[in-house]
Amino acid sequence: MAIPDYQTIMLPLLKFVGDKQEHSLRQAIDSLADQFHLTIEERRKLLPSGHQAVFNNRAGWARTYMKKAGLLRSPQRGYLCITERGLDVLKQNPSKIDLELLGQFEEFIAFRTFRREKSAGQQVTKEERERTPEETLESAYQNLRIDLANDLLQQIKVSPPSLFENIVVDLLVKMGYGGNRKDAGEAIGKSGDEGIDGIIKEDPLGLDIIYIQAKRWENSIGSPEIQKFAGALQGKHARKGIFITTSNYSSEAQKYASGIENKIILIDGDQLTQLMIDHNIGVSLSATYETKKIDLDYFTEG
Repeated sequence: MAIPDYQTIMLPLLKFVGDKQEHSLRQAIDSLADQFHLTIEERRKLLPSGHQAVFNNRAGWARTYMKKAGLLRSPQRGYLCITERGLDVLKQNPSKIDLELLGQFEEFIAFRTFRREKSAGQQVTKEERERTPEETLESAYQNLRIDLANDLLQQIKVSPPSLFENIVVDLLVKMGYGGNRKDAGEAIGKSGDEGIDGIIKEDPLGLDIIYIQAKRWENSIGSPEIQKFAGALQGKHARKGIFITTSNYSSEAQKYASGIENKIILIDGDQLTQLMIDHNIGVSLSATYETKKIDLDYFTEG
């Protein structure tokens, strides 16, 4: 099944600690993952930031919300147990525990009011109710990144060919290829067909070389272009190649590139702009936000 949202996790989590014993959050997460029949891949799936597993994050927020409502408490660091209020809720045999049910408790109302004031008349969407705060934040970040990538690609397509050459050179150098900026710039030259090609060093010492071909095209790149590129690799005595385009690759082209002996990496327009964002090529910092959590070690007596 799909990874459950944090509200779906609440009732099973409360039942798990319904034995009145202290349980570690790790024990609870593992037990709930088994109960929901999550696969290894689903258990390991990370948030877009790559800092935490999605299921762990959702289970953690299910715990937090029920703690704020007084159904759970933390007897010690990393552990949780049920409260008398939590036992009372279980005795009512609810079909589910969600934000609406928790809203009957004053402590939870105070927590929600303090945490996020909603504008008058503004409704919480179903999507907002199912996401944890981290997921909401990361979703907004990903949407901003997608919009930025689209704008970058359009800007590349209307820019002079010489700027496209600079973009490719700057990106490869930032990624650690081509030696220094001067060496890479001299190694890659214009080809006259809305693209560039050349040979650059794979590392600063030049222990290996990589053949580069980049085309600012609108049409999809087919297998004939990749076949010609593979032939050029042999002519340049290169075993590795990177083909960059502002468009995309046909399935035949991708299949051909993955099936030959020489290593050819295909980078399409979407990947190109994502790499530019990652390595700060053609973009500038707009704002920085830090998310922090309480440092429990600080409050632990030595």
